[in-house]
Amino acid sequence: MGTTVPSTSTISRRTLLIALAVVVTLLATLLVGGELYARHSVASCISSQFEKEMGSKITVRFGPKPLLITLIDGKVSSVRVNSDDTKFGPAIGMEVHAVLHDVEVDEQNGGSVGSSSADVDWSNEGIKETLGGLVSDVSSSAASGTLTLSVLGGIGQLQLKPRIQDGAVRMETTSARLLGIGLPSDLAQSILDTFTQSLENYPLDMKATDVRVTDSGIEVKLAGGRTQLEPAQGDTAVLC
Repeated sequence: MGTTVPSTSTISRRTLLIALAVVVTLLATLLVGGELYARHSVASCISSQFEKEMGSKITVRFGPKPLLITLIDGKVSSVRVNSDDTKFGPAIGMEVHAVLHDVEVDEQNGGSVGSSSADVDWSNEGIKETLGGLVSDVSSSAASGTLTLSVLGGIGQLQLKPRIQDGAVRMETTSARLLGIGLPSDLAQSILDTFTQSLENYPLDMKATDVRVTDSGIEVKLAGGRTQLEPAQGDTAVLC
């Protein structure tokens, strides 16, 4: 029997399909590579902004919108920002999990955030480290809603209860005793001042909306409205 020779039309279709497959593969590769580049670039831009605000390294996660589009319109629908060592004022050891909505990055003006919210966890160990030599131990009780601080080597005790006032967390002294008598007022005030400095200034003009004492520390909820961002400096300025 003779050999069947493929028709010219069959060869043409096969060649076309191969060419289309190559083009699709190249386009997919370019899109994936471009998306990875965009995510890295926009993450660097946003990180540079919020690390200044939060005083520590952060991780950034984005919403579903492809960030290649962000390179064009400069808008990110939502950003999740996480930090396990945030420092508000003198505070040490705060964990912050924030969500930023309607973020706009702008080369000239730095951009803006439409709204924001955050959950802050401040552990007893972090509170103790923040207060340094002022206290020897910190414990907390969800049942009573109070923090108990051991002072002066454990011979004194200061009990505090947090509350919200003017968008910040304030500490109210419920008990201050040293061997059955009152603690020195300057010592108690120094501790209260450190708490105030750690819990009154938040990034992105956020305000405290709720505070809760747990058996392991303090939990604070924050919320903020539209906020302008400062222009980024250095290499990240191309996107910010």
